[in-house]
Amino acid sequence: MAKEIKKVVLAYSGGLDTSIILKWLQTTYNCEVVTFTADLGQGGELAPAREKALRAGIKEENIFIEDVREEFVRDYVFPMFRANAQYEGLYLLGTSIARPLIAKKQIEIARKTGADAVSHGATGKGNDQVRFELGYYALEPGIKIIAPWREWEFKGREELLTFARNHQIQITKDKEGEAPFSVDANLLHSSSEGKVLEDPNVEAPSIVFQRTISPMDAPDKPTTVKIGFEKGDAVSIDGKKLSPASLLTKLNELGHDNGIGRLDLVENRFVGMKSRGVYETPGGTILLSAHRAIESITLDRGAAHLKDEIMPRYAELIYNGFWFSPEREMLQALIDKSQEHVEGEVTLKLYKGNVLMAGRASPKSLYSPTLVTFEDDKGAYDQKDAEGFIKLNALRLRTLASRNNKKNK
Repeated sequence: MAKEIKKVVLAYSGGLDTSIILKWLQTTYNCEVVTFTADLGQGGELAPAREKALRAGIKEENIFIEDVREEFVRDYVFPMFRANAQYEGLYLLGTSIARPLIAKKQIEIARKTGADAVSHGATGKGNDQVRFELGYYALEPGIKIIAPWREWEFKGREELLTFARNHQIQITKDKEGEAPFSVDANLLHSSSEGKVLEDPNVEAPSIVFQRTISPMDAPDKPTTVKIGFEKGDAVSIDGKKLSPASLLTKLNELGHDNGIGRLDLVENRFVGMKSRGVYETPGGTILLSAHRAIESITLDRGAAHLKDEIMPRYAELIYNGFWFSPEREMLQALIDKSQEHVEGEVTLKLYKGNVLMAGRASPKSLYSPTLVTFEDDKGAYDQKDAEGFIKLNALRLRTLASRNNKKNK
């Protein structure tokens, strides 16, 4: 099989694991390796990834580092938030939504460089292997995929470290021992799993939290923020227009400072097992509350309820890796249609881990004070009409009751 691969595009972070994978690909497949490093807003310096790739013998023209933060938020995060998507009612899908973009970029680079294979660093137990590979196949059906964690014979971390030492791969002191937990991060969230988090009955240690201060340590005074929307997407904060990535960055800062967005969740992985994850989605948590608030006054009841009905299915498609599937695109078209009049401003108060509603207003509002008032509505609503409405809706119930009453006599 090794002879069949000529060139492979590796999703490369520059960290120890993908550095080992890079060398393993070279030694196992004797192939040319192209590296792709995506700046998704995960934090940290990306420049060292280039230097590490060069030291590993990668040609300069085969090293791709791209800032995809705006594309990530505009074309992936925002469409998902139009749906108010939450997997199993809680998880805001921060890791899931990043994978299709990385897969798309790898396929684009494979076409550009003439590579015949792509590779990722996901393990054989997780969801990410599915997400990456469904993305690859959806975009390039004939692509070859190399998943090292499913192929190599390393049985533990020490064997990986031995391989790294034998091939002069730099190992920092903090990587010598077992990592206390695994972290994935991007502009939307951070995700921590494994090791000290594997027992769901043990509270997560404070070192796990990287994106938020503790709600208990948050200020005693609420922070007020106003978020503006157009066609379902957030476009401004406190009246200032911002790009998608800049807006989410600002919301992340506000969420961090007020202890907002922590989630400790036991979820059902697509591959069949339950796993415990600790997530921090500060800006996303604020955005979800704001979006639901502006929808509450601009969406018709039928449209709003239909959206809520399809949301679990939409969220599951993203979680399971079907971003590029026709059914996700069909649902997206429905969701986007619903957002045509979702515009206006929402005022929130952020306080000790809570997002509190303070106000919402829209030029497209369907809320009518005249209709809903308990005072004189000037004839806008005839309360006598409710009698016929109730009787029509009660007709089948009365029919059933008549039948049942006869049976019981």
